[in-house]
Amino acid sequence: MQLSSQVIITQEIGKTLIELERLRVDENIVEIITPQVSREVEDVASSSYRHITEKESFRLDDAKMAIEKAYIASAVDNIIILASSRFSIEVQNKLLKVIEEPPRHVSFVLVTSSKAAILPTIRSRLPVTTLKNQKELESFELNIKSLDLASAYKYIQEQKRTNAVDMKSIIEHISIDAIKSQRFELDEAALQLFYDAYKALDLGSPPQFVLTTILLKLLAKKRR
Repeated sequence: MQLSSQVIITQEIGKTLIELERLRVDENIVEIITPQVSREVEDVASSSYRHITEKESFRLDDAKMAIEKAYIASAVDNIIILASSRFSIEVQNKLLKVIEEPPRHVSFVLVTSSKAAILPTIRSRLPVTTLKNQKELESFELNIKSLDLASAYKYIQEQKRTNAVDMKSIIEHISIDAIKSQRFELDEAALQLFYDAYKALDLGSPPQFVLTTILLKLLAKKRR
């Protein structure tokens, strides 16, 4: 990782934030983070400014604050770190212009848990770094290659208590495995389904319902 403009995808947002702070030399670090991230972050002093939002998802007011901080004149480098498991489409669109044309000495780092939840317009303007949790990858138990109705039903029942944040990780694994397996007819509409799943979770759709929809759609696209 570097203290430069980028999107960082990680399942350990708090730990990643700490590592970013430890990279600081003489830069000013501005952090705007959600309460969930705050609970994960140790008491480190390297952040020049830290604001904890009131909600678990990033708000438009938080985006406006980030933009205001970006336009404060400074002779030293300012690293603006925005960390949350959820960035709505409205928030990302609000940030788009300042990310595309940042003021002098300003870099933006977005830290979140899902690449698919970041708009293509943002991903096209910032390099994306994905930090893999190998233990988590190894523990994913659904075999997408041999997916059938019985295994899909069994897995859906096992995920009854899974929350929206963890379900995003599961959907990401499913999408990666489905593409790699080459066992499914994944056209543009099918790939859009994965992105829509993240939006549905952000809007409060039941995680188990979203998972059921994804798996049934995949089964319908399975090559015979």
